Amino acid sequence: MVYEVRKVSEFIESEDCACEETYKDEHVWMNIPDKRGRQRVVIIGGGFGGLTLARKLKGENFQIVLIDKSNHHVFQPLLYQVSTAAIEPSTISFPFRNIFRGRECFHIRACEALRVDPKENILYTTIGKLTFDHLVIATGADTNYFGNKNLALYTMALKKTSEALYNRNQILESFELALSTNSAEERQRLMTFVVVGGGATGVELAGALAEMKKFVLPRDYPDLDANLMRIVVVSSSSCLLPAFKEKSSKEAADYLTSRKVELLFNTRVEDFSNGILKLKNGDIHTYNVFWAAGVRANSLEGFDKELYGPGNRLIVDQFNRVKGFERIYAIGDTAYFPTQKYPNGLPQVAQPAMQQATNIAYNLKKWINSEPLKEFKYFDKGQMATIGKSHAVVEIGSFCFGGILGWLLWLGLHLFYILGVKNRIVIFMDWFLSYLTYSNALQIIVLPLRKKRHTISIRKDEALCSNPVKDTPEISKAPGDTAS
Repeated sequence: MVYEVRKVSEFIESEDCACEETYKDEHVWMNIPDKRGRQRVVIIGGGFGGLTLARKLKGENFQIVLIDKSNHHVFQPLLYQVSTAAIEPSTISFPFRNIFRGRECFHIRACEALRVDPKENILYTTIGKLTFDHLVIATGADTNYFGNKNLALYTMALKKTSEALYNRNQILESFELALSTNSAEERQRLMTFVVVGGGATGVELAGALAEMKKFVLPRDYPDLDANLMRIVVVSSSSCLLPAFKEKSSKEAADYLTSRKVELLFNTRVEDFSNGILKLKNGDIHTYNVFWAAGVRANSLEGFDKELYGPGNRLIVDQFNRVKGFERIYAIGDTAYFPTQKYPNGLPQVAQPAMQQATNIAYNLKKWINSEPLKEFKYFDKGQMATIGKSHAVVEIGSFCFGGILGWLLWLGLHLFYILGVKNRIVIFMDWFLSYLTYSNALQIIVLPLRKKRHTISIRKDEALCSNPVKDTPEISKAPGDTAS
């Protein structure tokens, strides 16, 4: 029996971009109202960093333009729970227009930023070009497949809502197909799930899959032997959670092992095709491979090559400005800011992005008043990872603990950062009911339907758009700044 292994791009061509195939004209001027003497701050990306900056940068001195490929913010740390049918995607997705409803001089455009002309202060997008006084690049990072096309095509990633929904479909379809086949070999391939990457995302996903094996399969698939479900974590490192302390790493490994999750350390993946995951020291026969083994920054094009550091991250100074430019900033996963504690750059997680955004908001307000700017200093608030129901590992400074106490702290902190009281209540109820009953009504397979649309042309009447000459006054200098 032959099964078709489908990939995300067959269903979702534009990767959450609302306009990628519909609008494509970067040479017209974007339809944005005149800034009326305000400083135009263009924010590319509505992730943790971009959203924090947009919420903090208020006042009559600024016109904010938020650009994102999608029309909503996604709480990425919980995407793995969408993948394993634990919560609905709507509970961790927040439309930008709802968040910023009623804000004056605040404009949202769903499009993709293509490149920047840093000398002319012009940003090019899929719906037109736009002048700016200040540009903040908060484009985050995407999955890094290290140039392997098969891994990009056939493994499951966990960076977008569309990917999480695809993962949920594939997991549930694998269970259904395993029930239908008469081939023991095919059934085992369908019931084998490999997570490549031993970091926080890989550990959390493996733990969630182990919970499905223990509680979901016996109840909802009584005709399917739950013991056939094999979960394997493949890591090129010598331990799980390499960024954590040894105690946390061991606790995570012990817990997953107790859930019968196989752990393969010091192991590299070479290829994946025809239902075979090729490792450096052996093969695994499976149709289900999750790739959580690295990220690469989505840095904007247009800068000299020497400004792109390791992982395609833009090199920034102590004020989060792209090196050599006064009014172009990069934050979060996109920024490369090495310190004595972090010689390879700050961790590519939410906290650095949010703290950098807060620093930029503060400095832009100081800049308006010709006051000295404040240097950015990262404060490490700790890290945590959940590895199953009522179990997590937490590190805060020199304190390191786990178990149910760590899980309660993990739960409370994630609820705190979720936007909107309604969403917090919904997610808490989902978790609470799941914890008590292990019941879940979200195990549905919904394959998205895509149809061709007519191409929509952007009108080339510049009289309807911002006048590039009138709208770009001479930019004054910030205290202590030098020309770029």
